[in-house]
Amino acid sequence: MDLGISGKRALVCASSKGLGLGCAEALAAEGVDLVMNARGAEALEASAQAIRDAYGVKVVTVACDVTTPDGQAMVLKAAEGADILVNNAGGPPPGMWTDWEREDFIKALDSNMLTPIAFIKGLVPGMMERGWGRVVNITSQAVRAPIPVLGLSNAARTGLTGYVAGTSRQVASKGVTINNLLPGLHATDRAESLDTAAAKQQGITIEEARAQRCSAIPVGRYGTRQEFGAACAFLCSQHAGFIVGQNVLLDGGAINLTM
Repeated sequence: MDLGISGKRALVCASSKGLGLGCAEALAAEGVDLVMNARGAEALEASAQAIRDAYGVKVVTVACDVTTPDGQAMVLKAAEGADILVNNAGGPPPGMWTDWEREDFIKALDSNMLTPIAFIKGLVPGMMERGWGRVVNITSQAVRAPIPVLGLSNAARTGLTGYVAGTSRQVASKGVTINNLLPGLHATDRAESLDTAAAKQQGITIEEARAQRCSAIPVGRYGTRQEFGAACAFLCSQHAGFIVGQNVLLDGGAINLTM
């Protein structure tokens, strides 16, 4: 299927690896030029060059911390005029509700709620003026079914979800859609971190912890970044103009919901 977005330009945050990289690769495969962001310059540039070599698209890299005003300004300057925005950020560390203080919540909100909102506010007005735009926020399955040890993520990502629910319906008439992708367990560094924490807590090996998690997923495995990227690219396509304010689960059936 031709997604109809060749020649568009996208900002993909936290895209040096993991799900963000999967989204960047899938968009590049459709002929979309990229602005890629991450904190680590070396890994970011390596991923960007691999995409340039594989797909022949233009890729600009911006290595910075986007939770800071200076970092946000750098990224927004590089991404000026972007047609597509993919918001993404690593999740806060796991723990118990007794572990977290106000500063922990502020950090989680800055990373997983307030920074995505800043990029929406920075880029969506231009999309509206041009009459076309796509925003995809990578959140988590936890906004549908909270994960007890991820209370910081549960709180911050659900806050972003509420913001999108109202905002998406205010901009849709201008040809701009905003939706959320909710990943379950995928084969990324984040899954490795959670597996390691579970293994330590239960006194088992990482392999045993991973096998336990896979057994709770109907498809029996973790997702891949390529699968996730393909779903993101579709939501960014010309065919997704009637999908507005939705929360799309990509979890292998792990969350047991009727609706």
